Amino acid sequence: MFRTQWSRAILIALPGLLLAGFGAVHPAPLDAANAHWWTTMHVLLLPVFPLLAVAQWVLLAPAHPAVRWTGRVAAFGFAVFYDGLDAVAGIAAGTVTMEQHSVTPITGAVFHIGDLLGYIGAGCFLMANLCITATIAQHVGWRALPGGLLLLAASVSFLDSHIFWPRGVFTMVAVAVGMFLLALAQGSPQTERTAQQATGIPSTRTE
Repeated sequence: MFRTQWSRAILIALPGLLLAGFGAVHPAPLDAANAHWWTTMHVLLLPVFPLLAVAQWVLLAPAHPAVRWTGRVAAFGFAVFYDGLDAVAGIAAGTVTMEQHSVTPITGAVFHIGDLLGYIGAGCFLMANLCITATIAQHVGWRALPGGLLLLAASVSFLDSHIFWPRGVFTMVAVAVGMFLLALAQGSPQTERTAQQATGIPSTRTE
């Protein structure tokens, strides 16, 4: 368990901040000169993108079962399909470019498949965040508004921004801040009391 409300919120925000950092040094566009770093970076990113799904999974914990599992299935879809984009348009495209010493029609075909996987994954990310925002707003009302609006706006941007500088980096920062604010709102005493009333489970927190 997380020791404090703030440490929990920081950990939930951390994946977005890590991705923003990677995005700041992400080469674009792919060419023969940066193909090795392009490939290496996407290997490093493979375990990072699923951490966003882990954060979503945690934020969905107090949701109504139907909403919780809809959101968690969507979060799982994001982790699977977006890592597919990372493997195909990242590792595979970079490797092809290195071997052929240029960007070729084969690279373009690889990107086409990767982009399709990415759109599906980003759509799943948006769906999970809709479930998160709706759940927390139901519990805390207007206090979910700043984080919810920021997270949903960033999720829409993420549909085509990836993590490329500059928009993708700012998108990931917005995801991190939105999740941080929602986690703080969710962890408030009022939210906990609402969850207790809904479930009938007493709190284990010691004041």
